[in-house]
Amino acid sequence: MRLSTPHSPLARAAVAGVAAAGLAASALAGVAHAADDQAPLPVTLTGPDKVDLALDGAEGEPGEPQIRLGLTGPGEYDPDSGTEPEPVPNDGYKVTIDATALGGFAKVRLPQWCEADGLVAVCEENTLYPGDSYNPSWSVRLDLKDTAEAGDFGRIKVTGEGAGLAFNEHTVDVLVGGPELLKKKLPAEPEGFRAGDTYEAPLGFRNVGSMSADGVVLRFGGSRGLSFPDEYDNCSYAEENKDNLIRYQKVALCTFEGEFLPGAAYDLSEPIRVRTADFALGDIFHYGFDAVGAKEAGALRSGADYRQGTGRTLTLEPAGSGDASHYAKYAEIDLPTRNTYDLDLTGARVAGAQGETVTVGIGLSNHGPAWIGALRSGGEPLGFTVQIPEGASVVDSPCRPVNDRTPSQYRCWADTPFLEDDRRDYSFKLRIDKVVEGAKGKISLPEWDDPREGDPSNDTGWIVLNGTGDEETPGDTGGTTGGTGSTGGAGSTGGTGTAGGSGSAGGTGTTGGSASTGATTGGQSPQGGDGGLLASTGSPALLASAGAALALAAGGVLFAVARRRRAAGVR
Repeated sequence: MRLSTPHSPLARAAVAGVAAAGLAASALAGVAHAADDQAPLPVTLTGPDKVDLALDGAEGEPGEPQIRLGLTGPGEYDPDSGTEPEPVPNDGYKVTIDATALGGFAKVRLPQWCEADGLVAVCEENTLYPGDSYNPSWSVRLDLKDTAEAGDFGRIKVTGEGAGLAFNEHTVDVLVGGPELLKKKLPAEPEGFRAGDTYEAPLGFRNVGSMSADGVVLRFGGSRGLSFPDEYDNCSYAEENKDNLIRYQKVALCTFEGEFLPGAAYDLSEPIRVRTADFALGDIFHYGFDAVGAKEAGALRSGADYRQGTGRTLTLEPAGSGDASHYAKYAEIDLPTRNTYDLDLTGARVAGAQGETVTVGIGLSNHGPAWIGALRSGGEPLGFTVQIPEGASVVDSPCRPVNDRTPSQYRCWADTPFLEDDRRDYSFKLRIDKVVEGAKGKISLPEWDDPREGDPSNDTGWIVLNGTGDEETPGDTGGTTGGTGSTGGAGSTGGTGTAGGSGSAGGTGTTGGSASTGATTGGQSPQGGDGGLLASTGSPALLASAGAALALAAGGVLFAVARRRRAAGVR
């Protein structure tokens, strides 16, 4: 089973697009070679493996399809490359969706634009691309008949055929009235809670389904600034997405055997302790229970190396029927909400003669103590403006003009996460068209009251050209000084910080990831706005925990949903 975590793409440099296009071309070259050899090209049908239907018809999205099917074509394609893939040559193909086995208990709405015969739909297609982003997808809606009973079961079979193509067979198990586990809501952050404190999370669930759960699995996790100081021998621990701090998290999977009755609630024998690092700010803890037995829990470990925990055994204890208002489909909390970072902009003093080109280095640093994770916005970049001093024009810059009306004002971006000890450098090449003694250009963050900015006094830097030394540069804490034609502190465009230590998910209490930030500092925001500190507010969805939400959806639905087609809507 493949569990995927959605993400929000950041702005890419043009060279990345060229490189990705080259990779796509190489992949297609491999596809063409396979075709020449008359070997069938592999096509993977994708979708959820299992769907539980509540007997009372309760669901999160009334009227929406519960099943979304897609396919992954031969070759590889990076959806964040900024380029469209080349289609894979083919003579057309058919995808058959057979829901006959559900006829006794469910009404089935098959995909539009497909030819249906009873509960069998045949979808004829001719578009095929590497990867899954641009390929067709199909949706299926299920509604229970009045005669449906708890325990009714059927299987949807999805197959494909086409000349020169080899399809897998994908099946979706559909169960009526199975166990459905709602999660106990997490209490609010305690009053006075600060970075470095430990949060105690009382975890539990309530089975609101119509059938017992034969064993359950608990999955909990936290982003970079969180760790779990305790270990249990019925839990296994791992780190996921070490090379991506937006998705990076320490996770644990704990198995519990036994029968967990419908209408009953259960609590952990002790709260899970969540330790926050000194740099933590807006880090996210999440958890969920899933009606999967211990023997099937291995499917949830896909994509990460888990190690078995040691220590005492974590158990579940009956908690009566539970108050329905205390339970929800998802459970997560931001920890801590109180901490500050210190953004610091620095400029440079440079001298040069008329007609000369000088290099000016600008720096943006975060002195901490907190990191800027931007987890809720999916890593939206930070923005600041640079005013070019009088008498100079830009020859080369990692940033872009704010607009056509103000060519002397540039906006720069710094990717997030921005670590607590990181610095980003920007190199401007300026031509001195006219020598103006003491010409100044202000470098500034947006003017708004940021309650998490610990020291607003250094949020401004200055570029000074041919200065006398008497110029006032309030807020600049460390601009460099250069002579005629000096580089004046030109820097690289990549971040220098790393994600910290290796960060065990178990009892060591370390908090860092292992990835370098490697952020690109130049270019435009993907939103193109010139508003606040972040390029935009971003999506409220938690990207760091989206994988858990998919893997542990209510009612035991273990989704392995392919990304929906970008070029055309789901049909």
